[in-house]
Amino acid sequence: MTIRVLIADDQVMVRQGFTVLLNAEPDIEVVGQAVDGLDAVEQVAELAPDVVLMDVRMPRLGGIEATGRITGSADAVAKVLVLTTFDLDEYVYEALRAGASGFLLKDASAEELAHAVRVVAAGDALLAPNLTKRLIGEFSRLAGAPRAPLKDRVGDLTERETEVLSLIAQGLSNAEIAARLVVAEQTVKTHVGRILVKLGLRDRTQAAVYAYETGLVRPAGY
Repeated sequence: MTIRVLIADDQVMVRQGFTVLLNAEPDIEVVGQAVDGLDAVEQVAELAPDVVLMDVRMPRLGGIEATGRITGSADAVAKVLVLTTFDLDEYVYEALRAGASGFLLKDASAEELAHAVRVVAAGDALLAPNLTKRLIGEFSRLAGAPRAPLKDRVGDLTERETEVLSLIAQGLSNAEIAARLVVAEQTVKTHVGRILVKLGLRDRTQAAVYAYETGLVRPAGY
């Protein structure tokens, strides 16, 4: 199945460069280019892409607001992959909270770009676990104290599901979680699926953010 991608960035060279790189992949097709967030929202409704590569800083409507509009509807299908120039960008955490499925540096290689699109399209979402762990940890500090109303929902999870959620937030992959808990990887996948359903979350990235926001996992030194 071909993965349909929309690229949203106010820089022409970025859009065209990513388009060339992605169209060279046999299973990926760039179906549109958006010049800002508002254009991205409109094109998502028209083109129904599987993945949106979303720049954070754009005119008219920024990437964070656009991400919220795209992922906020009940029938939302498109996954958002945030593009950023720096690996520690305060806006990226806000984009994750808005519903983005992951992040990617703009200087990523063609191989990393294609891999990121495939991962997000598949719903696995957490990209580069070591970087994601550091990023979410940093921006959890910026987000302030855990929001109390969300804490109640953690009680819906079993002890093992809570443990798995904690490990997701620490940036571990399914394989790494399976090794840590000495269980089959398929068992971990089952736990992850149940966690997402019980907490009403879309993917692993939202699960990780949720774990930090509820205080289930605390960034080092916080």
